[in-house]
Amino acid sequence: MAPRNDHAGGGDDREPERGHATLATLRIGVKVWVEKDSEERKAEILSMQTRRGKPTFYVHYEEFNKRLDEWVAAERLNLSKEVEWPLPEKPDTKNKQKTNQQSKNLQVPDTGRSQKRPRTVSDSRDASATPMDMSQLSSRRPSLTGGKENRDPALATITRDDSTGTPQPEDESLVDLVDTQEAAAAAKAAPPHVPYSREEEIEKLRTGGSMTQNQTEISRVRNLERIQMGTYEVEPWYFSPYPAEFADSELVYICEFCLSYFGNSTQFGRHRKKCTLLHPPGNEIYRDDSVSFFEIDGRRQRTWCRNLCLLSKLFLDHKTLYYDVDPFLFYCMTERTAHGHHLIGYFSKEKECAEGYNVACILTLPQYQRKGFGKLLIQFSYELSKIENKLGSPEKPLSDLGLLGYRAYWQEVIVDLLIERENEGTPMMSVEELGQALAMTTNDVLHTLQNLNMLRYSNKNHVIVLTDGVVAQREKQKEKERVKGRRVIEAERLQWRPPVFTAAARTWNW
Repeated sequence: MAPRNDHAGGGDDREPERGHATLATLRIGVKVWVEKDSEERKAEILSMQTRRGKPTFYVHYEEFNKRLDEWVAAERLNLSKEVEWPLPEKPDTKNKQKTNQQSKNLQVPDTGRSQKRPRTVSDSRDASATPMDMSQLSSRRPSLTGGKENRDPALATITRDDSTGTPQPEDESLVDLVDTQEAAAAAKAAPPHVPYSREEEIEKLRTGGSMTQNQTEISRVRNLERIQMGTYEVEPWYFSPYPAEFADSELVYICEFCLSYFGNSTQFGRHRKKCTLLHPPGNEIYRDDSVSFFEIDGRRQRTWCRNLCLLSKLFLDHKTLYYDVDPFLFYCMTERTAHGHHLIGYFSKEKECAEGYNVACILTLPQYQRKGFGKLLIQFSYELSKIENKLGSPEKPLSDLGLLGYRAYWQEVIVDLLIERENEGTPMMSVEELGQALAMTTNDVLHTLQNLNMLRYSNKNHVIVLTDGVVAQREKQKEKERVKGRRVIEAERLQWRPPVFTAAARTWNW
């Protein structure tokens, strides 16, 4: 049935057209009611495919995190209710006028009137167009800090208040499954970036899944249904460029030691009989009673590190490098059992980073989340920075869980240090001294103090105010840690020296 228009109007206040639909008339962008957990929820159709001879729809539930996006069968759609049809796109008159202006500027002048050579396309310029920044073409990823994190540190005083943020592989089967034209259109339609308020940021984290502004990444459709890794079956969250044939597999088997992937249990069983790897292929640089850390060079173990990147992309929607592992070091945390070292999580860092980042990507696998391992990974990255005598900061943008994890860690270590210094009777401490003691950049320290409302302005100076509310919250966290136990890195167990690389080892080698 054709859609009916409930609101005749124009502009941005247009209401969507509503009407009844059939399976034959459904299309991408339509919002339909879908059965989810014994109740009906409104969802938008993002993609449509025929799987195993039946139509399936990839939907995003309104007001829910994009991690819950999933493929649903036609039986779960309630077509007895009216659906919302997507609004027609407005004609882009601005780009049309700009194109016409550029075409006029590119016309060749009459040779009879002038003996000057005609201007070519490369010579012509549009005065209204934004000049192209050639530095952006040569950079591999954008930098949000510009290397200015440690300039002009503000001095502060601690007081007590008693008032209560590639090259493509040679194997063509590993190419991206997303249509590039659709991705480019999605990126073009993205609104310009504006700073978020705290309320907008929280809402984006809750419903969007991350703070990434790359619309090409957001528009991708998850391609794997489930993966089996060891004794766990996990539902992926996002798209990862595994070979195209794995998209039709109900369960993808991943070896938890070498991270190879297989489409059926027979192939996986044969592999397990031959696989002799019992731990990540690198040097063990840390071991305590519960976990170990291994350092793996991406240049020496390319296959293993690429498999790790493919696995992590299932749970990181902002990750874009899958195959360029040569310039990176990978630090993997494992849990030891009688059967070997089982991967818990990892973080990667560049061998040489001009911006001073100590973490490029960080991930705790979903089966090990909410157990304190994420904070352990963060602490380990800062322990390495302390040995290097550098101030570290994670590369931006962070995922939603990464952002929350880092904020919790920064808050914990800063408050603990301030309480310790106050108990010692030496409360005078600057923001720069806080960063030096914790191997944190000044921006991260200031960001944390502002979030905790601990940075005040008094007598023409910025003052750190250790409020009773912050102290009480930290004491409550410590009480929980005494009951549940706390995982910490014991620095004396870390056997590591900063590696030194040649110029060739720090770059890609294709």
